[in-house]
Amino acid sequence: MAKKKRGPRRYFIIGLLVFILAAGAAAFWWWQQQRSTLEFVRYEEFGIDIPVNYSVHGIDISKFQGHVNWAAVRQMEVEGIRISFAFIKATEGITRQDGTFKRNWERAKEAGIIRGAYHFFYSTRDPIKQATNFKNVVQLESGDLPPVLDIEVHNNQPPAVIRSTARIWLEELEKAYGVKPIIYTNIHFYEKYLGAEFDDYPLWVAHYYQKDKPRSARNWLFWQHSDIGRVNGVRTTVDFNVFRGDSADLLKLCIP
Repeated sequence: MAKKKRGPRRYFIIGLLVFILAAGAAAFWWWQQQRSTLEFVRYEEFGIDIPVNYSVHGIDISKFQGHVNWAAVRQMEVEGIRISFAFIKATEGITRQDGTFKRNWERAKEAGIIRGAYHFFYSTRDPIKQATNFKNVVQLESGDLPPVLDIEVHNNQPPAVIRSTARIWLEELEKAYGVKPIIYTNIHFYEKYLGAEFDDYPLWVAHYYQKDKPRSARNWLFWQHSDIGRVNGVRTTVDFNVFRGDSADLLKLCIP
């Protein structure tokens, strides 16, 4: 039997497949280049006024900052100021988990940045289930900061409900990790909805664009002073924080 000749259709299909593979490889290379450019974005300054008289500085991160190059974050230094710690969003409510948490959590430690994880809390949702959501995602290790309760929305709930649900979450996390959690909120929310009942918890307070310190009579450990900072390795603006103490005090706060 005579061999069939390869028709032009077959050569066309082979050529088309080669073209598709080449185009795919080129697109992948372009994407890698773009990602690399974003990872290694550089700034001359932090772009904000840094409060004076603080020696330990940090940032807080969530999926909204996208792909973060943590080595670049750690290496940036402006007039002796470097990023020493980072709070990283882990969970929200009873089911939501930040899609960038795992990577940020691992890479921050690799870069030598002290890390902490936070949970965005709703007083309208079951606090036990919210605590479980956090525990399922976050494995705290020696040298990590205590877990953080981010409580800043009231959802039309009275102060008594907010206090009771927050207390349940805090106690569940303290039992799980053996350390008292940190509360994050703003001055107004703390005074109106939480108050003296929670004064024994470490406080991370938000009060932007103040020169020296937040206007709060409550003792605090961390102060989120800006939401428009810039740092190498992060393509978006980012929240900046200071710690009320030196590096030795920060290490004492961490899980032993």
